[in-house]
Amino acid sequence: MNLEGILHQLVEEKKFRKLRSILEEMNEVDIAEFLEEVERDKVVLVFRLLPKELSAEVFACLEVDMQEHIINSMSDYELQKIVEELYIDDAVDMLEELPATVVRRVLANAKPDTRALINQFLQYPDDSAGSIMTAEYIGLKKNMTVEQSFAYIRKHGVDKETIYTCFVIDEKRHLEGIVTVKDLLLNDYETKLEDIMDTNIIQAVTTDDQETVVESFNKYDLLSIPVVDHENRLVGIITVDDVVDVMEQEATEDMEKMAAMLPSEKPYLKMSVFELAKNRIPWLLILMFTSTISALILEYYGHITAMFPTLVTCVPMLTATGGNAGSQTSTTIIRAMSIGDVEISDIWKVFWKECRVSLAVGAILGIANYIRLIIMYPDEPMVCLVIGLSLIATVVMAKVLACVLPFIAKIFKLDPAMMAAPLISTIVDALSLVLYFFIAALLLPV
Repeated sequence: MNLEGILHQLVEEKKFRKLRSILEEMNEVDIAEFLEEVERDKVVLVFRLLPKELSAEVFACLEVDMQEHIINSMSDYELQKIVEELYIDDAVDMLEELPATVVRRVLANAKPDTRALINQFLQYPDDSAGSIMTAEYIGLKKNMTVEQSFAYIRKHGVDKETIYTCFVIDEKRHLEGIVTVKDLLLNDYETKLEDIMDTNIIQAVTTDDQETVVESFNKYDLLSIPVVDHENRLVGIITVDDVVDVMEQEATEDMEKMAAMLPSEKPYLKMSVFELAKNRIPWLLILMFTSTISALILEYYGHITAMFPTLVTCVPMLTATGGNAGSQTSTTIIRAMSIGDVEISDIWKVFWKECRVSLAVGAILGIANYIRLIIMYPDEPMVCLVIGLSLIATVVMAKVLACVLPFIAKIFKLDPAMMAAPLISTIVDALSLVLYFFIAALLLPV
């Protein structure tokens, strides 16, 4: 029997002493996963077996609905102990998701200092650096020696988010420098921090967008970054584990937008059928009604298709190829924007590069398609030529348009992910038909 099976068996047999001894040796993430699978009426019982510090770490890893269930089953004293053990950023993340009645009870049972700090964090704008930072950091003074710094870390480091990077501040909490534990270990005990601290500080402001923070972590390979207010006073830090959560959240949001869905913060299995449908319907309605433009274009050029029926048979191939070509480009550009490889100032470089790429791709597809059609329809060489040239024009138009639209969205402060495959395909469908019949009208006797 595997470990999970043993744990469930111990719960069923009510062998709680042995269960506790096993849980104490496990990672908090694994314990949280186990609790998510335990029957609801036994979750709180198992949770109460955990030591105080471990229970807070496990609590931070649980899903919001499980956290709410445990809070509602706790006494005020137990709740206070959990809140005081949680890191501030974990407490804030939890409170942002919980119902108002539960939030009020949590805050009512927090100590005044903790409550004031949580309320301060809750006031920062959503998706800002201030909303994801934590106040648990090591703050040192520049006149401290290495020996004094180690003594301070030993005394206060147990409750801090990280102790590897320490921040040097003055009496008014202005950020003056950064020193790492490595710096401290490699210098003599008598060395002053002002002699070894790094004053070239990479920092974030509380109002910075969290995506900007992610870019800084990626660019400079940081483990943590200090967050200051507009007066350069240190108010918190952001650690790499928080950034990983933001990256996952932003990537999920971009994928949902690129798939023509409204973004959701809930996991898929936690969402109801109504919520899923509500997130998908708006864009589907928009795309459905805009696609009627293609039908109107076909109707308008009905006299051409009546004279050359072969043109109609190639419409699906033309629009599908154009949509796929545009999707390739838009996905590439949106991804490059999201990781900082491409900025708004690069628009002309990207435009010129995609022009050349689209000409090369379009020419190869157009020639290959012409050869295929001339074999299938040897008696209609001009129709085959029209289709081949239209395919080239469609691919060029689709790729150029798909590379420009994300930049336009960025300029107007919109999310470039909106200009993804579904929207590009709908626009390209209509424009490719216009190009198709325009070329046909020029080259064919209509």
